Amino acid sequence: MGYQKILVAIDDSEISDNVIQQAAQLAKALNSEITLVQVMTLDPYLADAYLRMGQSNELIERVRSYVQENLTKAEKKFEALGLTVATQVLEGFSVNGEIISAAQNLGVDLIIMGSHGRTGFKKFILGSVAQKVLGESHIPVLVVR
Repeated sequence: MGYQKILVAIDDSEISDNVIQQAAQLAKALNSEITLVQVMTLDPYLADAYLRMGQSNELIERVRSYVQENLTKAEKKFEALGLTVATQVLEGFSVNGEIISAAQNLGVDLIIMGSHGRTGFKKFILGSVAQKVLGESHIPVLVVR
C-alpha cells in the first residue's frame, strides 16, 4: 500500500525534529504529499466568547501566533530537506481528536507523529496523545520516538 497523503503532527518539542526527519525520508521514498499540522488547544473557559461568537482575545492570538511560528520553522526544515509541505493550525479541546479529524477530512493515508516516551505514573497522569491517536484512528499511524 502506498502512502500518497501523509499528515505530520508536531508540537514544540525536540521530538518534532525526529518526526520531521522520518516523515521527509518516507515522503521522498514514496513521492508523498505532506500536510504539517499543530493543534492549538482551546481552554473552554478562556475561549468561551471565541467559541460562541468568534471573538478572539489576546491570549488566543498569542498562542495562535506561537503555533504558526512553530509550523513555519518546521516548514523551513522540510524545505531544507527538499520538500514542500502544506501547513495547518488546528483548533480544539482535544489534541488527539483534532489530529484524527484533520486526517479524515484531508483524506490522508498515514499519520506520522512523535511520542515523548513517558511511562508509568507520568503516562497515567499526562496521558499519551500518540497512544490515543493509535487507539482511535482507523488510519495507520507511525509513531516516532
